[in-house]
Amino acid sequence: MIIYIGPVALGLLLGFILGTRIKPVPDSEIKFGAEVYAIVLITAIIVAYFLGAFPYYQDIPLAVGFVSGIIGLILGKVTLGR
Repeated sequence: MIIYIGPVALGLLLGFILGTRIKPVPDSEIKFGAEVYAIVLITAIIVAYFLGAFPYYQDIPLAVGFVSGIIGLILGKVTLGR
């Protein structure tokens, strides 16, 4: 099983950059706890399964770039979110 580093690295990088740009709205009462991030991650894995792997990749039947992008988005929001 080979996992290609290109889509994973690019997804993490772009997701991290986008995650750092998410700003909370002071007037909003929406709070994102750990359960919201878990639901988003589980939903992303389900969507990535239905997207499937890139046609030439033979690693796992998931869109690994999509999953790593969501993980990067969450990491960017949690670490450097404004």
